[in-house]
Amino acid sequence: MTDSTPYHIGTPGQKWTDADKAQWLAQVTIKRSYQDEVVSKLSPLAKEFEQVQYGALSYDVDKYPLFAFKSRNWDNSKKTLLVTGGVHGYETSGVHGAIQFLATKAKHYSQFFNIAVAPCVSPWGYETINRWNPKAIDPNRSFYANSPAEESAALMAFVATLGEVYAHIDLHETTDTDELEFRPLLSARDGVEYEKGIIPDGFYLVGDSDNPTPEFQKAIIDAVAKVTHIAPDDNGQLIEVPIEQFGVINYPVKKLSLCAGITHNHFNTTTEVYPDSPHVTAQQCNDAQVAAITGGLDYIVDYLKA
Repeated sequence: MTDSTPYHIGTPGQKWTDADKAQWLAQVTIKRSYQDEVVSKLSPLAKEFEQVQYGALSYDVDKYPLFAFKSRNWDNSKKTLLVTGGVHGYETSGVHGAIQFLATKAKHYSQFFNIAVAPCVSPWGYETINRWNPKAIDPNRSFYANSPAEESAALMAFVATLGEVYAHIDLHETTDTDELEFRPLLSARDGVEYEKGIIPDGFYLVGDSDNPTPEFQKAIIDAVAKVTHIAPDDNGQLIEVPIEQFGVINYPVKKLSLCAGITHNHFNTTTEVYPDSPHVTAQQCNDAQVAAITGGLDYIVDYLKA
C-alpha cells in the first residue's frame, strides 16, 4: 500500500469502531508457535535461575503463560537488572536475545547483580507476528495504572515484586513492516492520515530524555558495533527524531508509557535491532541484543567501582 491509499479497514478520518477492531482481529492468523519456539527453550534455564509464572493471557491461559526468570539467592545488597523482551511480540530478536542472554551470559553477571528477565511479554503478538494485542492495543504505549493491555499490567505487577530496579534494558526491533503495515494500521485505527516515515538501516538506541545517561548509551553502541552496523545519521535524525549522539535518540519514556519507563531506574535504554538488513542474519540480531545487555552491564560494573 502507498501513503495515499486508505487502509482497507475503517472509514478514513474516523477512529475505528468496535466492529472495525473485530474485522481486524478476524483477519489475524497464527504464524508460529509460542510453545514450540519460546516456552520449550525456557525449561533448561530453570536449572540456573528461578522460573516464575507471573500470569497468563486471558485469550488462552493454557497457551499463553507469562514467564520470567530471577537470580537464585536474590541478594538485596546487589543492584537489580531488569531485561524485557517481546513487548512487541513480532520483534523476534527481542525474545530470543533475552533467552540467549539467560543461557549464555546471565550467570556471569549474577555475581554483580540480581537479574530478572521477562523474555516474551506479548506471546499472542509473538505467534501472530503482531505489534498489538487482540484488542488492537499497543502494549508498549500502555504501561500505566489500570492498563487496558493485560500484557503490560501483568509485567508491571511482576516488576513491583522486585524492589528497586537499578537498570532496565528493553529489547526491540525496528522492521520494514513498521512502515509497510503497522504505522498505516495505527493511522487507520486512530482516524488520522498516514505519513510515510523512514526506517533506519542499522541498530540504534532509544534513551530516556529525562535521564539520558550518554556514556551508558555509548558503551552499548560500542559493544553492538562489534556485532552489527549502527544506523547512520539521517540529516541529524533517526525515525524523524533528532539524534542525541551517534546511534542514539531520546524519548520521554514515562510520558509515553513505554516499557523502559516502568521503574525509577538509574539506567535504561531501549534497543532497536534492524533485522531486515541484507547484511545481517537472525543469529546476528540475537547476538546484537546480547551485546547490548552485556555492554551496558560492563559499563555499570565499572561505574559502580569508580
